[in-house]
Amino acid sequence: MKIMIVTDAWDPQINGVVRTLKNTRAQLEAAGHRVELLTPQEFRTMPCPTYPEIRLAFFAGGRVTRRIEEFAPDALHIATEGPLGMAARKWAIRHDFPFTTAYHTRFPEYVQARFGLPLATTYRFLRWFHKPSRAVMAPTPVVKRDLEANGFDNVVLWTRGVDLDIFRVQDAHVLNSAHPIFLYVGRVAVEKNIEAFLKLDLPGSKWVAGEGPQLAELRSRYPDVNYLGMLSQPELAKVYASADVFVFPSRTDTFGLVLLEAMACGLPVAAYPVTGPIDVLDGCPEGEGGALREDLREACLDALKVSRASARAWAERFSWQAASEEFASHLHPRKPEPSLAPAL
Repeated sequence: MKIMIVTDAWDPQINGVVRTLKNTRAQLEAAGHRVELLTPQEFRTMPCPTYPEIRLAFFAGGRVTRRIEEFAPDALHIATEGPLGMAARKWAIRHDFPFTTAYHTRFPEYVQARFGLPLATTYRFLRWFHKPSRAVMAPTPVVKRDLEANGFDNVVLWTRGVDLDIFRVQDAHVLNSAHPIFLYVGRVAVEKNIEAFLKLDLPGSKWVAGEGPQLAELRSRYPDVNYLGMLSQPELAKVYASADVFVFPSRTDTFGLVLLEAMACGLPVAAYPVTGPIDVLDGCPEGEGGALREDLREACLDALKVSRASARAWAERFSWQAASEEFASHLHPRKPEPSLAPAL
């Protein structure tokens, strides 16, 4: 099957959306599908206001049309609601071409945290965007229920995975500071609620790995914290393996791939009991994998008691192969094939 995936999120961004799409493409291609990604790298881009690390391809409708028609996909998936996603959506509706979409990010909550825009306003736009979609792919049951409660139709589950070969238990000591070492990895932005972690009174030391618009502010306000920039996945795996607890303070993530990466490296997690952490640890016995508490400090201290072996064992339940099979099963080819799920 020829599959085109349209995304406004791509390199040089390093985030869960980009990692998900890269791993999904790799698995689909391994199963014999031909996958084409339409990304901002093909276009002249402009920095996103208030978030210059994100580059957006405005006024790309004509070229998006040409790329889709040249590739002539059997199935079209629109991964994001940005300018490229909008252009692909417009083309698909005009040509009565079935397409699917995904809900990767709690965009209304992010916009509210950053700009104060009411949730209802952003959800109204998202309902409009996703309404023609044959399947809106949500990463967790909680997100699926939230979308349905907000008036979304045709919502299906598309879970996530982790590369267990890259993210593995290893004897690494690349963080030279006092133990216990508490680590955050991810985008450094206000919606990630990182200050809730940095202001905690904890023993040992704290580390932040990642970049984003709030980095300079946090460096200034919390000079005793250790900061790392962007890291490759092998480098990141060593950082995870060197820490004692992975702290995930976000209350607005849909999933949180970094949770799986950390646990795959044998690193217990500490987080709030909210969407994302709840879904990743759903069914995990108390005292294994990590600790979810409304008191984040208590979660951090309890996570110190969790065995690294139990964290790794839980992460092994998640594979990109299974996630990609799920993705393929939800696609809506213009000319249906006998079987949509790849034989992985």
